[in-house]
Amino acid sequence: MKISKLWSTMALLVATSCFSIGSVAQAVQLADGKTYFVQPPRFEGATATQKTAYFFGSTYYFTLTIPANAGESLQAVMIAPEDGPDRARFDVRQTEAVAKTSDREAKVALKAVTQDPKTHAITVTFDSPVAPGSVVRIGLYAERNPDVGGVYLYGITAYPTGEQPYGQFLGYGRIQITDRDFFRRGFF
Repeated sequence: MKISKLWSTMALLVATSCFSIGSVAQAVQLADGKTYFVQPPRFEGATATQKTAYFFGSTYYFTLTIPANAGESLQAVMIAPEDGPDRARFDVRQTEAVAKTSDREAKVALKAVTQDPKTHAITVTFDSPVAPGSVVRIGLYAERNPDVGGVYLYGITAYPTGEQPYGQFLGYGRIQITDRDFFRRGFF
C-alpha cells in the first residue's frame, strides 16, 4: 500500500471517529482534498407519472434520503440512463426538486441542470445543499417516453459538498414502460 493512500485512509478513519451522537455533522475531507459522506444517502426508488411508450409529458421522480449522520450535505445528483432499446427525451429546463424534513416540505432551488450529450446523464446541482436528515425528490420532465416498452434503468450517484466531492453510486432506478395497446392490436 502506498504511503499517500495509507495516510488518506488514516485521515478518513480519524475524521469518522471524531463524530459523537448528537454532535453537529463535520466535513469529511481527506488529505488530498476530496470530500466524502460518512453515511451515504439512500436511493429510495424511481417512478414515472405515465408509463406508456411514446407518451408525451411524463415526469420521472427519483427519491433519496440523506441520513442525519451523513456528515455532509447533498450538493448534486447524477441520473445516468443505462443503454436500452430506446430512451426518454428529457427537457432539463423543467427539472424540479422538493426537500422534506420532519417538520416541513419546500421546493429546492437548482443551480444547474445539465445533460451530457454523449451519455445522456443528467446532473442536478442544488443552489443550496440539501441538509442531512432530509428526503429529496427530483422530478425530470420527459417530453416523450421511450418508443419501445421495457425496463429502463437509471444509475444514481450522489455528490457531497466540497471542492472535490467524491460521487457515491447509490444504485439503479427502475422504470417499467409498457407498449401502447394499439401496437399489440395491429393498428400500425
